[in-house]
Amino acid sequence: MPRAFHLIMIWLTIHHYSSTCLLAALLVLVGTSPSIAADPHESILSNGMKVLLVEVPKAPVATVQVWYKVGSRNEVMGRAGLSHMLEHMMFKGTAQYPKGSFSRIVRKNGGVDNAFTSQDFTAYFENLAADRVELALEMEADRMQGLILDNSEFQTEREVVKEERRLRTEDDPQGALVEALFAQAFFSHPYHWPVIGWFADLDAMSLDDLQRHYDTFYSPNNATLIVVGDIKADALLPTIKQLFEPIPKGPSPKQLLSAEPEQRGERRFLLKRDAQVPFVMMGFRVPNYSSEDSYALDILESILSYGKSSRLYQSLVYDQKNSLAVGAEYSLMQTDPSLFYFYALVSPGQKIESVEDAIHREIARLQNEPPTEIELQRAKNQVEAGQVFEQDSNFRNAMLLGQAETIGAGWRRVDQFLDRIRAVTAKDVQRVAKQYLTQDNRTVGILVPLPPKQPEPVPTAAHHGKP
Repeated sequence: MPRAFHLIMIWLTIHHYSSTCLLAALLVLVGTSPSIAADPHESILSNGMKVLLVEVPKAPVATVQVWYKVGSRNEVMGRAGLSHMLEHMMFKGTAQYPKGSFSRIVRKNGGVDNAFTSQDFTAYFENLAADRVELALEMEADRMQGLILDNSEFQTEREVVKEERRLRTEDDPQGALVEALFAQAFFSHPYHWPVIGWFADLDAMSLDDLQRHYDTFYSPNNATLIVVGDIKADALLPTIKQLFEPIPKGPSPKQLLSAEPEQRGERRFLLKRDAQVPFVMMGFRVPNYSSEDSYALDILESILSYGKSSRLYQSLVYDQKNSLAVGAEYSLMQTDPSLFYFYALVSPGQKIESVEDAIHREIARLQNEPPTEIELQRAKNQVEAGQVFEQDSNFRNAMLLGQAETIGAGWRRVDQFLDRIRAVTAKDVQRVAKQYLTQDNRTVGILVPLPPKQPEPVPTAAHHGKP
């Protein structure tokens, strides 16, 4: 499965909907289309909202997506999780569409809706028949300005989010290690805290905090509207203007982030949790899309971890048999430089040190000798196939455009991606491995399973009878 599709599945699970709704959303997502979409028709409304309309007449369906330039990176220490909490509250209703009616109306009209929050953005979508697009647009315009934030609903939803955190982090040892890795790799940058927030921050959060966040970031000039599907751009744009242009322009949010200091030595930590086997992670701070090195890093990730023919799988799982699963993750599409990280699930009875050493050896191999031309071409083919697959769906094509636009890269970067990937050389891959995957730039986290708890002895009854 292409990496971006895997990320979509993760993002979709962030929201508070049931697994049944998520499955329905994914089925609609997968069920679209055999041809690549055309370039977007771009417009900017009088209030500053950007509109991207893509005509894909192959099937009578469409996706409507609204992307806001706000994520966990736009929060402050002590209020982590505000963006995700507000995403939940966006389904609590307006005067025109009271609580519960938004999703009910979408389902009644044969569609599915959901939302996701990341470090860099918050987005909302409706996948539905093309002749129901105007309905989705009307409801999105309504909650862009008319959301009702009710304290009793907030108190209830906060407990829902806290339970979500327990499920996905507190009760998931590997999820807890990922969270801890970012907290150790970033000290001053907001990538330090998790999207869902810490428990203390959720408890400290107030309705006034949410209202300020909504008033600051949920404005047309901080949003991008994307519609991809069986539409006519020229016919739909007047409707969009009629619905969205009456919404007044909001503040232009400016966030002055202090640059994360250069890492000057390896950082290591242990996390002890109830778990079956150890889990190893190591992250390296790397550039984002703004650096040409990001494309070589993308190819490097593919060579190391894409599929069972990848170097990491062949070495650690197939040959050495010291890992049950192994891989690497890197996303160049981030607002700020983030992490290139490795992970390995240690096989029962195997030593953690041997797994970590095996990953180091695979990194060193690429640093000492560039990949073969066959490896390089296979990696490029895999990345290109993933990109084509994504653009082959209304939903995923809109996702690509929305993410690129919202992080600051611009939607045209999507069209340039393959040319830049094709230009990567074997020497480029070797160079970025040498430059970024270094010991001083490394943060290592190890999940150490706690021994199973011994059952408490059952006390024997005391005898009080006469001898």
